[in-house]
Amino acid sequence: MSENRLDEGDDLKRSINWKQGAAIALGVPMLILPSLGYLPMYVSAAAILIWGISVLQGFLQNAAYAEMATTFPKASGLPGFAQHLFRTENYKGKYDKGKLIGGFTAWSYWFGWNPILAIFAITAGGYLHGLFPALGDTFTEYQLALISGLVIFGGLFIVNWFGLKDGALLGYILAAISLIPLVILAVAPFATGHVDLANITGNWWPTDWAWDMHHILMLFGIFAIAQWSACAWETAAIYGPEYKNPSKDVPKALLACGIICLVLYVLLQAAVIGVLGVEGVQEQSVSPLIPVAQAAFGQAGSIITIIMLIAAMVLIIQTAYLGSSRAMHSMAVEGNIPRVFGRTNRHGTPFVALLVIGAFNLVLISMGNAAAILAASAIGYTCANGISLFAYVKAKKHPAFANLERPFNAPKGWTNVSMIFGLFNVPLCLIGVVYLNSLEIGWTSTWVGFLVLALYLPIWLYSQHESRRTKPEAAAPPAVHAADEREKVLDLT
Repeated sequence: MSENRLDEGDDLKRSINWKQGAAIALGVPMLILPSLGYLPMYVSAAAILIWGISVLQGFLQNAAYAEMATTFPKASGLPGFAQHLFRTENYKGKYDKGKLIGGFTAWSYWFGWNPILAIFAITAGGYLHGLFPALGDTFTEYQLALISGLVIFGGLFIVNWFGLKDGALLGYILAAISLIPLVILAVAPFATGHVDLANITGNWWPTDWAWDMHHILMLFGIFAIAQWSACAWETAAIYGPEYKNPSKDVPKALLACGIICLVLYVLLQAAVIGVLGVEGVQEQSVSPLIPVAQAAFGQAGSIITIIMLIAAMVLIIQTAYLGSSRAMHSMAVEGNIPRVFGRTNRHGTPFVALLVIGAFNLVLISMGNAAAILAASAIGYTCANGISLFAYVKAKKHPAFANLERPFNAPKGWTNVSMIFGLFNVPLCLIGVVYLNSLEIGWTSTWVGFLVLALYLPIWLYSQHESRRTKPEAAAPPAVHAADEREKVLDLT
């Protein structure tokens, strides 16, 4: 077993099936909410096409992640794959650069998911302010966001304390509350005749669009923002160590989530633009679903919509809370951040990670700008996807991994597909999102994003010092030092 594994008692428990994993990940469709009015600002009705392409991109990327999840069932999704595949076994030097790359990938992924808690706590506070105007006489929107964060984070911490199985049960309940009405909102405007197709076909591209470098860089940035939402259902694979049967459960959970995202993302954007038109969406960029609900169901429908959306926000916060805590646990297990962050309770819950993530997001809420937080978060998520796809290529080509058993195999030629999309993410989408951020909200979010990513270096250096300090003084027997690298690999399989 790797020398960086934590002590017995820090292992995650195999307690869920594919339905429960999918239920937790079903919060992902709610990630479209902050961007329903954002994408049409730049690409008009072509936002519908962007969402469809981005979800299909998710299918292509997630096929690679599903294969890695079943090849390394003890690795926690993207963070676990990258950390294991890039590290150098039996490394004799002081600092393993491959281990640093793998850890940085996990850190980037953690930063991609982590701020979702703050983003939707701020959004929930805003919706509460709209649903109950009297609250504005007592609380500011910031105070409502902070209260929402405290209540939601605290409640989810208590629920998840008892293990992932209970988190999945909460996912079932919230999915019924939020996904079903969301599907109704996606379909009802078409059924009631409120969708005017001319709003879509007559405004497909902005009139001033030109295929020059400025607009191409913008398009890469838009794909990065869309990917942050439309590809995020890979979270179903991050629970690989906690599925009862990873070889069957992971592909099923990913397929179910992908189909739901494809239908909802395309229909929701089409319904919003079809009812309001591009200009109407831009005027209601923060919450365009509310006037859509008013058009389809009347004033009562808008109230129901707000209640439904708040429930949906709790669901996506639950998804992000679990995903980012597993990423932090994985980094601690691999010795890439201090070991204390990987501590689990007797139910297998990484409770220290949950506490730290909750506190960190309460600080983020103080920024008060959900758009800026999302823009910074997208930088981390883009880096994580790009490097993780390169890790898949290594897993297929490196002699130590090439012949491992793969209960689920991506289609033939997926190494090339993964390399293409890895390069699409890094550098193209990364450059694009930095450029788009500079146009939209200045350089603040970009600097915040890169600052958080850069903080990983001193944290990692400290964790390496900690690992060396706690390593047993007695040297391992020569037979262990001479063990074949592939035998080490089998520990994760």
